[in-house]
Amino acid sequence: MTSPTKPNPVIFIHGLWIHSTAWQPWLDHFENNGYAASAPAWPGEHATVGQTRENPDGMNDVGIQQMIDHYAGVIKTRGGPKPLVVGHSFGGLIAQELLAEGLVAAAAAIDPAPIKGVRALPLAQLRSAFPALGNPANRHRTVSLTPKQFHYAFGNTLSDEESNELHQRWSIPGAGKPLFEDAGANFSRHSAAKVDTQRADRGPLLLTSGTEDHVVPLKVTKEVVAMYSKGKAETDFHVFEGRGHSLTIDSGWKDVAGVVLDWFAVKGF
Repeated sequence: MTSPTKPNPVIFIHGLWIHSTAWQPWLDHFENNGYAASAPAWPGEHATVGQTRENPDGMNDVGIQQMIDHYAGVIKTRGGPKPLVVGHSFGGLIAQELLAEGLVAAAAAIDPAPIKGVRALPLAQLRSAFPALGNPANRHRTVSLTPKQFHYAFGNTLSDEESNELHQRWSIPGAGKPLFEDAGANFSRHSAAKVDTQRADRGPLLLTSGTEDHVVPLKVTKEVVAMYSKGKAETDFHVFEGRGHSLTIDSGWKDVAGVVLDWFAVKGF
């Protein structure tokens, strides 16, 4: 690995059902472009996909606030320039929280889980979350996706072969609690999914959406963009045509990474 030439390191945060090591191609790509890059695991996640599948109980009852505190702690212990953060799915929600708290210099939220205030609830989103939300007991435990469920939620734009390969390589049991918290965010006065979208002194934010995303449909992210549009801070929006929720890990990941890299460059990072 070459020495970083960019002052701001980049932290990658994954979402539900995908292991942190799935970011490795991104880490290599960003490091080749001058950034120090890392992808810290979620609380309770083990070092490998296999270890996490064998013993996922460490993620039982891990909720949104615990994840925010975990990544805030990672950032605070590192010191130096504020990092840039790239989050996918629930990682995108966490990225927005960290930006709103002034802990990061800029954030890219790729197909992010909805923040409090979003009212759209498309059928595809409900169906994608049903393996967890379909049983109230799942709030306190992890839930795995079958290859078929993964194909609908993540790999709907992919061949069965590619979707199944991604499921085998990267999928892990996902904590149920964040899904339940996000689903009930609008009914909770102190929801951890609430983000200050009007903070004027935060760094720039990039929101993205794949037009075919089932987990976080385009309509949902457009509502988030509208919420931010009422504020004065920089917020940009990019749409990936024909892409689903697997866009950070499937064969087209480099196109997505390129958009994020170019955006950081335009913003001076």
